[in-house]
Amino acid sequence: MAPPQEQLAEGLDPATTVLLTVECQRGVVGPGSALPELAAAARASGALANVARLVAGAHEAGVQVVHAVAERRPDGRGASRNARLFRLAERLPVQQLTGSLAVRVADPIPVGDGDLVVRRLHGLSPLAGTGVDALLRNIGCRTLVVTGVSANVAVPNAVFDAVNLGYTAVVPSDAIAGVPADYTAAVVRHTLALVASVTTTEALLHGWRRRPR
Repeated sequence: MAPPQEQLAEGLDPATTVLLTVECQRGVVGPGSALPELAAAARASGALANVARLVAGAHEAGVQVVHAVAERRPDGRGASRNARLFRLAERLPVQQLTGSLAVRVADPIPVGDGDLVVRRLHGLSPLAGTGVDALLRNIGCRTLVVTGVSANVAVPNAVFDAVNLGYTAVVPSDAIAGVPADYTAAVVRHTLALVASVTTTEALLHGWRRRPR
């Protein structure tokens, strides 16, 4: 009998599954990151490379990919200021400004012609108040695979929102990253595993390869 992770991955229907990348943008996980410690963790852990593998595998399997990007206008209009994190971000040397290189999806993640890139100017979550829920429902999504950064804030937000909205959330634990590095494993084990199905990049890719197109 296949391990539970593989059984889960093999049961995901590409037609009703969406792969979400969270803040995998140059200004966050790229070489010129505003958050160099997070960028280093994403690369050293292999999480960024695994996100890229999953996106490529999703393209091959016919799984819809959605890239959620956080950005701000140069004048700051619409930006949230009701938490310390937002105020700190305003003072970072690299700003995630609309139209800049910082808000482009980071290498080595491939962006396909059919991918959706959704940008938000406010808040902590790629789902809450962004219109992504409506897009997912129009696509026919029932299962949302959440990848990216950070395991500290945006990834748990995305998972909780997905569950609250009625989706089945799946987290490949080796395709998310946070700081400090050992925090990611702790949040997966003690928090995300309570509300999402936890799997691995390889199990997902294996499951998608086994399904006929």
